[in-house]
Amino acid sequence: MRAGRDETVKAHFIGSIVYVERGLSSVTSQEALLVIDGQQRLTTSTLLIAALAKYFEVYNISELLGAFSKEKLRDRYLFDPNEDDDRRFKLILSETDKDTLLSLLQSTPLPAEASSRITENYALFQELIAANQSELEAICQGLAKLVIVDVSLDRAQDNPQLIFESMNSTGLELSQADLIRNYILMGLEPKLQTELYKTYWRPMERAFGQAAYVVHFDAFMRHYLTAKTGEIPNVRDVYVAFKVFARSLKGNTRDLVADIHAYASYYCAMALGTEVDAGIKQAFHDLRELKVDVAYPFLLDVYHDYKQGRLTSDEVLHIVRLIESYVFRRAICAIPTNSLNKTFAGMSRMLKKDFYYESVQAAFLLLPSYRRFPSDEEFQRDVKLRDLYNFRSRSYWLRRLENHGRKERVVVEDYTIEHILPQNQALSEEWQAELGTDWQRIQQDWLHTLGNLTLTGYNGEYSDHSFAYKRDQVTDKDGNPVGFAHSPLKLNLGLGKVKTWNEASIKARADRLAQDAAKVWAAPQLADDVLDAYRPVTAKSGQQYSLADHPYLATSPMRELFDALRKSLLALNPCVSEEFLKLYVAYKAETNFVDVVPQAKRLLLVLNVGIADIEDPKGLVRDISNIGSWGNGDVEIGLSSFQELPYVMGLIRQSFDRQMGGLQDA
Repeated sequence: MRAGRDETVKAHFIGSIVYVERGLSSVTSQEALLVIDGQQRLTTSTLLIAALAKYFEVYNISELLGAFSKEKLRDRYLFDPNEDDDRRFKLILSETDKDTLLSLLQSTPLPAEASSRITENYALFQELIAANQSELEAICQGLAKLVIVDVSLDRAQDNPQLIFESMNSTGLELSQADLIRNYILMGLEPKLQTELYKTYWRPMERAFGQAAYVVHFDAFMRHYLTAKTGEIPNVRDVYVAFKVFARSLKGNTRDLVADIHAYASYYCAMALGTEVDAGIKQAFHDLRELKVDVAYPFLLDVYHDYKQGRLTSDEVLHIVRLIESYVFRRAICAIPTNSLNKTFAGMSRMLKKDFYYESVQAAFLLLPSYRRFPSDEEFQRDVKLRDLYNFRSRSYWLRRLENHGRKERVVVEDYTIEHILPQNQALSEEWQAELGTDWQRIQQDWLHTLGNLTLTGYNGEYSDHSFAYKRDQVTDKDGNPVGFAHSPLKLNLGLGKVKTWNEASIKARADRLAQDAAKVWAAPQLADDVLDAYRPVTAKSGQQYSLADHPYLATSPMRELFDALRKSLLALNPCVSEEFLKLYVAYKAETNFVDVVPQAKRLLLVLNVGIADIEDPKGLVRDISNIGSWGNGDVEIGLSSFQELPYVMGLIRQSFDRQMGGLQDA
């Protein structure tokens, strides 16, 4: 309208349209044009013209400005009345949107799975035209002023995909899904391109669903690449990583597209709820509630092996439940999550697939300390003390605890969480007497913990009443008793026999529920001799060297300096481990981040970091990337006095943080 109103505006540039002929044209047969760039502008213009034509038809507007009428709009821009089938239409979209657009143009019923983007934008143009009917002349004049740059490619000489990438290197960022699809299909011959799209890609789009395809495909492809390569691509570089992966394959394009299609079906089963096995479906649901996306690369491999017959459905269920237990236990024990993506990225390659489930259990049990599977003792200790009321997924843990072992499942969403000891800081005298003189400390320490939390359908009736009232005297609207003593919920078992609700009662119930929790979120169990078979050879043999094997550390002052350094290194993080080797002492997180080589007058430190990646204002470090050393790394610095220790620790922390940062969920 802005362009149409202004007579001084002769043209309004809307960008370029790049296309290539799908085949060779002749004098008698004009081949269709395959649009490389500009699809959205063409579709938008088509929808606007279609909405205008419909408006002209409804209000019987025969002609406007001598150039615009419903007949001219339809026969010049929307249809070719002299052609049949698809050739009759000026614009044919991809399978996702094609039928919807053609239905709108022909005023026929919409398909069952109509494209929401097409219908919503068409409706928007109809609303805008109706709201601006006094501006019809400006709209038509504005349309007539639209100008494009028309770029025709030669299929024999130009690479459509490379041109597509360069055309879209600025402006609105395309989704990884668009880029990957076009990278795979665009360079193929039209017949093969259509076949692969209809056989594999279009069914995958349908499986994801219109909205979910846009949201989930990029995440799926990142998990797919991680599963295939063992490397986790950056969220913003999935397309780049895919190109590297695709170029490394020896198979043909059909094999690649078929593999992506298969893995996409696995992803839909676990992430979008399409799994048909009831037990596995519920386990996937629980994982989604815990937000364990980082496990998907490993689970894609597991599910693939399941489909190949290497695993039974029961084994898959046990593996999914192990992952759930691992993640939940670590969350309860407040262990940082920054190693989870790397743990799952490489787990499949550690397995002995002829003893599949056993090797998964062993893989979890042999994880190093900072990646550890928390023991029953650690988990039970922390689950009793953790603030579970404000835990991010409290409906999840309540549902799992209540329904474990039940065939008749309780719909936890029908209940509300109940604090047996009320939250009200102004506790009644009855409650204060029951808790004792230390009632404020007890309420503060135990209010939101496992022992004091349960479920009820009568939260309003319970209110802040005394424990005895909640236990025996609460009734429903018909006068039936519904207190704790009469509750059908497993979480309330035993409350009817408790006489007084005090600190001892809360602890006793917490002890019982913690034991139940250890069964719900069970740890893997393997006999020692079985687990030993999975231990790395170096771990089996035991550490061969000790402090005594380093003569320079036998006496002061190097020993005292080493002890101070050692204390600082081990205090960096509980995950740091120490290993004495023949020529140096290694300090590890994921791997060595600093190695200490004892010398007569100093400690020589080798940092596992590149010279370009370390900040050294004093210029004390040395680049040894082309020299070599006893340790692992490219940076070296000497430590000869206690005064230098704080600065040197700052350098070491950079190496440590860089290694740990590499584990972060990107």
